[in-house]
Parts: sequence; structure tokens; C-alpha cells
Amino acid sequence: MKTSARIAKKISLPGAATLLVVTMLFAQLLGFVRTMLVNGNFPLIGDESTDAYFAAFKIPDFFFYVLAAGVLSVVLIPILSEHMTRHDRKGTWELSNSIMNLLALLMFVVGILIFVFAENLMHLVAPNLTPEQLSNGTSILRLISFNPLFFTLSGILTSTQQVFGRFFFFAITPVIYNLAIIASIFIFKDSLGLVGLGVGALIGGVLQFLTALLGTKGLSFFWRPRISFNRDFFRIIRQLPARSIDQGIDSVNSIVETNRARALGEGFVSAYENAFTLHTAPILLLGSSISTAAFPRLSERLAQGRPDLFRKDFRKVLQVLMWLALPTIVLVYFCRGYLARLIFKRGSPEIALILGFLAIAIFFRIVYTLLSRYFYAHKDTMTPLIISVFAIALNIILVFALARPEAYGAAGLAIAQSIVSATEVLVIGIVISMRDPKLFNLEFLKRSVRLVSVTGFTIVAAFIMISILPLNLDDTGFFLLGGKLAAIAAVTFGTHIVVSALYGFDEALSVLRKAKNLIYRPLKLN
Repeated sequence: MKTSARIAKKISLPGAATLLVVTMLFAQLLGFVRTMLVNGNFPLIGDESTDAYFAAFKIPDFFFYVLAAGVLSVVLIPILSEHMTRHDRKGTWELSNSIMNLLALLMFVVGILIFVFAENLMHLVAPNLTPEQLSNGTSILRLISFNPLFFTLSGILTSTQQVFGRFFFFAITPVIYNLAIIASIFIFKDSLGLVGLGVGALIGGVLQFLTALLGTKGLSFFWRPRISFNRDFFRIIRQLPARSIDQGIDSVNSIVETNRARALGEGFVSAYENAFTLHTAPILLLGSSISTAAFPRLSERLAQGRPDLFRKDFRKVLQVLMWLALPTIVLVYFCRGYLARLIFKRGSPEIALILGFLAIAIFFRIVYTLLSRYFYAHKDTMTPLIISVFAIALNIILVFALARPEAYGAAGLAIAQSIVSATEVLVIGIVISMRDPKLFNLEFLKRSVRLVSVTGFTIVAAFIMISILPLNLDDTGFFLLGGKLAAIAAVTFGTHIVVSALYGFDEALSVLRKAKNLIYRPLKLN
């Protein structure tokens, strides 16, 4: 019992958040490099078109999110936290083991179905593929058909580790996955071509599971081939449908977007996926990592019967997210051309155009990662589901209306995303305010207004920097583009920090204090 308590206290909330942000940053950089290398080694159009590669992942992602992701992200952790509050390590692993066995059986059946019907599923996701493209996409889909199983197993193991206060293996698994796909580009390009990427993804899925299994060392985990149908098991099962539908609707939306992008013509799937990858990186880096680190603490506050501490911690995390998100979207918007040129070396105005419209969605998606966890911490999965159903239905309507050749083309997909993300945050914020009027107090609202004022200075700084370091037609190469981006980012975020400090923001003052301590810390000489 004492060991469990000691493990849970090994890493603080700021420490967990820092670990996740750093490792997530590395994972996102690898994801960026992965996409850049895929673009650089395979054509946008033709038999080896990357459209088939991007489309092939949609169906496995759909089943993973429908059947497992909801359990891993928000349903399992609050109930496991209750066991840890009681120092019930055995009950924690027994429940985790039972859920893992149930979902493993489901995912095994799903893997078989995907493998058998892979060609039909590719027709559904990406219509009008040429026979060669269809063959490539089908082969990749069959190779990764059991990846949802590996992701589910690793996800349950790392979610349980978070309750024990161990975040490292949760953070490192995406790095392993990306490295496997990157390696496959160089190993299989000449022999298997585009299909080699599927081999890399399969190997990455297996390695991700093995890495998560390694993370259970010292936590008294022992797999047992049984399912304990106890009260907490059925509590999770009752919450699962709502969260699964919520996640599944997002995946349906992704499939619809891929379908519409392909309907616009060859290469549009890849262009949209490239822009979407750039837009997703800061959401995962800031929103998901920080919210994930905070979620066990928030759940613990409610388990302790301390809603006052829950509100305090929730507001603090939300303020940090907003403070980080605003300069990020400023940077992404002004540097969209630089980023598009980096990820797609041959240059793609289409990627830059789409990313510009997606920049607005970045802020709201980052905020939403925490707002949704308000309900999950309260073990309410139905409210976010209802809001998501409304949001995704609106998005699909807007996609069909805006993503037409005679309307906005592929940019219409991004415009729809931004409109829907803003609407979703507005609606969920209103619902939270109605349920807990004390959460968003007057001080929080005043602070938000001051933050908008600070962002005005950040915008000016970014505009001046891109004027000094413009994107020229002959600008190519990682070091040239990366150097310009680094300079623009340094001045933009530097301005944001300094002005925030002048406005009295604790986040900025903390950064400056740490920088001062680092600069003036005496060097110990032996």
C-alpha cells in the first residue's frame, strides 16, 4: 500500500506536464519528419500516390476510436483513480486486466474483418482510385488491420501506469511508432514501394505494445486470461457506448473529409492530410499532453470530495493552455507558407491555404481537450457525446456545402473545421457555466480579456518578423526554412512572454524567473 502511494507521488502535475510536452514535442517532430519523408520519397499523383497511403489508415483509426480510445482517454482513469485513492493496487490491475481482455477479443475480430474486406473498405474511403493505387491501399490496410489491437493493449497499460504516476511510457510510445515508419521508408522503398510504409506501421504497432508492457515493470502487473464482471467493470461498460459513439463520430467525419477530398481530384487527400498534420501537432503537443497530465489530478480531486480544489486546478490548467495556444496560432497562421514548404519540399500553395484556415481551429481544439475532461472527470460521457453529435453533423453539412469545386475546394474542409471547433467550444462552455457557475469566475474572464490584449502585440511582432524574413520563391532546405521559422518563433514567443509579464501573468513571470536563474546560476568548478 505504501509503495502504491509512493509511486503515485513520484511525479507532480507540472513535472508530468513537462515530461509529456517534451516527449510529445519530439514525437510531433518525428511525425513531421515522417510526413516530410513520405512526401519526398513518393509522388502526389500516379500509381504510387500518397493518397492511397493516407486513406488506408482511416478505417483502422475508426475502429480504434470507436471501441477503445474512449475507454483509454477518459472512462478508465477516473475509476482506476478511485482504487488508487483507497490504495487498492490489486483492484486497479484486476479491473485494467478485465477491460484489456474484453477489448482485445473485440479488436481481434475487427482485425480479421478489416483484413478480409480491405478492398471494399478502400473503395468506401477513397473513391476513384486507379487499380494500382487501390492495390497499394488495400495491401497497406491489410498490413495494419491488427494495429487497433496493439494500440488498445498498449493504451490500457499506459493509462493504468498514469494512475500510478508513471507517464514516461505513455509519452514515448508515439515516438517508437513514428521511428518505425521512418525506418521503413529507407528499408522498403526500393523493394516494396509505398506498401513498405504499411510494414513499418505494423512493426511500429508491435513495438509500441512491447514498450508499454515494459512500463509495467515494478507495478505488480500480471496478466490473467479472465474477465472479472464486478461493479466497476460494468460502470465502465455503461459509460463506454456514449464515449465510443463520440469518438466514432469524429472518425466518421475524418472518413467523410477524405472521401470529399478525393472527389475533388487526385492529390487533394494528401494536401489536406499534410495541412491537417501540421494543424494537429500543436493540439497534441499542448492540448492533449497537458490535459492528459492534469486529468488524473482532476479526477482525484473529485474522488476526494474537493470540488473547490477541482475548480482551482481546472482554471489554472485552462489558463495555461490559453496562454500557450494564442501565440501558437499566430505563429502557424503567419508561417503557414514556411511550414507547407518544409513538409512538402516541392512546394504546395494548397497546403498553405488549407493550413491558414485551420489555424483558427487550433486554438479551439486545444481548449476543447480540457473542457471535455470536465465532464469525464465527473463521469459524464453523455453530455460531450450530444455536443459532438451536433458538432460533427454541422461539420458534415458544411463540408458538403463548402468543399466543392465551385465553392472553396479543399479549403472548404478547413473552413468547416474552424467554424465547428469554435461552435463546439462555445456550446460546451455554456453548458459548463450552467452546471458550475463558480468555475468561470469574474477574475478568469478579466484575465481572458487581458490575454487577448497581449496577443495583439504578439501579432504585430509576427508580422514584423515575416516582413524582415519573407518566404522567397527560391527558399528551400530544412536549415534555411527552419532558421527563418526559428527566428520568427523566437521573437513572436519572446514578445508574448515579455508583454505577458508586464500584464502580470504568472506563466510569463515564472518563465522569466527560471530563465534568470539559469543565466545567473553559479558554475561549480571542481
